[in-house]
Amino acid sequence: MKKIFLSLLVCIMALTASAQVARPKLVVGLVIDQMRWDYMYYYYDKYGEGGMKRLMAEGFSCDNQMLNYVPTITGVGHSSIYTGAVPAANGIPGNDFYLDGKRVYCTDDPDVKGVGTDSKAGCMSPKNMLGTTIGDMLRCATDFRSKVIGIALKDRASILPAGHAANAAYWYDKSVAGFITSSYYMDALPDWVKKFNRSSGMKKGYDPKSGSDGVTLTFNMAEAALKNEQLGKGETPDMLCISISSTDAISHKTGTWFSPGKENEEVFLTLDRDMKKFFEALDAQVGKGNYLLFLTADHGGSHNPNTLKEHKLPGGGCDMGAKMRDLNEKLKAEFGLDIKYAKDIIGESLYLDHDLLAQNKLCLEKVKAAAIRILKADPYLQWVIDYEKAAYASAPQWVRERVVNGYYRGRSGDIILMPRINYFEWPVGKDFYGSSHGTWTPADTHIPLVFMGWNIKPGHTNRQTHMDDTAPTVCSLLHIQMPDACTGNPIVEVTDK
Repeated sequence: MKKIFLSLLVCIMALTASAQVARPKLVVGLVIDQMRWDYMYYYYDKYGEGGMKRLMAEGFSCDNQMLNYVPTITGVGHSSIYTGAVPAANGIPGNDFYLDGKRVYCTDDPDVKGVGTDSKAGCMSPKNMLGTTIGDMLRCATDFRSKVIGIALKDRASILPAGHAANAAYWYDKSVAGFITSSYYMDALPDWVKKFNRSSGMKKGYDPKSGSDGVTLTFNMAEAALKNEQLGKGETPDMLCISISSTDAISHKTGTWFSPGKENEEVFLTLDRDMKKFFEALDAQVGKGNYLLFLTADHGGSHNPNTLKEHKLPGGGCDMGAKMRDLNEKLKAEFGLDIKYAKDIIGESLYLDHDLLAQNKLCLEKVKAAAIRILKADPYLQWVIDYEKAAYASAPQWVRERVVNGYYRGRSGDIILMPRINYFEWPVGKDFYGSSHGTWTPADTHIPLVFMGWNIKPGHTNRQTHMDDTAPTVCSLLHIQMPDACTGNPIVEVTDK
């Protein structure tokens, strides 16, 4: 009888094990800040083995991955990747925006304190983001047994991807020369983080985003988290959200590959070498084939206008602040009141002063219409669009859709000023060769998206996919519900294998 009972018990256990949902041990999201899609191919011959080339050989690439909103900037990109939602749904329409009439930074939270620092750099949380993330849904699906951790030099690139229910998010504070967090997540830094900061070799005041060593520092921190938090070792999948910030900072200063210097090449070859080392760490700790990794970017980057002109290509600069000041002078002349009609411009988003207009008994719609008429006379602005009426604007459907998707009422501005192709908001001078981003053009919106590892077969698709498709694709692979503000769809070429 005992043998029969034991046999039945073994059968029941076997059936239970086989009935468990198949999932990887670890999910790794890797976002490369300001990585154009063509960087995978432009630098291909210079990449070594085991990094980018391994990703491309073993992975499935969505070669026509596009951001389907504007503005195409860091905070918006990171939140959209992980919420699977455009800004109109997740509430992050910019790195900065207005909330309750006050300009705020996307991860500002005065109700929390820094942990590991006394500076304002620690007063951050994801509270301004309205949607849940991949990690939030994974935590829910596993009764909060899964660990979710975000790591980046930039605060917003760590906090927004990790989500609301994350176990931790760490970002860099140059005033303490180390990674910090906030009281939103914990009361004290773990000992392993303190040890990592002491041994990192960074000096106070130095910003590692400004050099290729920032790439290495970030991957080293991610590897330390992998080992010390024992990610991928539990009964449920864990998630590690990594963002590489130096690629963006360096490109802003020195330009894309289409520039006089080699700084951009150096940082991307450093990325390649560090990816190889990190992949090897994943193989050793989690096991090859046991982790699901995706690499993407928060946005692309545009060539410098000075460099373009040297090669007889169109381009130029737009001083949006000057345009707003000129607009105010013309509105004063039209309405006869010496007030500041437009109070701010963030990127391409112009904010009228609603309260001031109401105090002076001016009709908002009339002022807005006059502002649009005046701005449309500017030869360097291709489209000037009322956000509330963007769906009916005289612009291509794809442009209108991106404006609508990027607009969150009460947080975004009133009017979007869209410059001519290759004209951007930056100081154009003889010695300036930096890049920028933020527009709707392919340079800023065409980004890589490659899946590798668990249940991923090599291949590619040229079907157009979108930024907000990333999260539902990952969630589909994990067999968990997609984030609750999700506007995207699973990429079937990846999930239906």
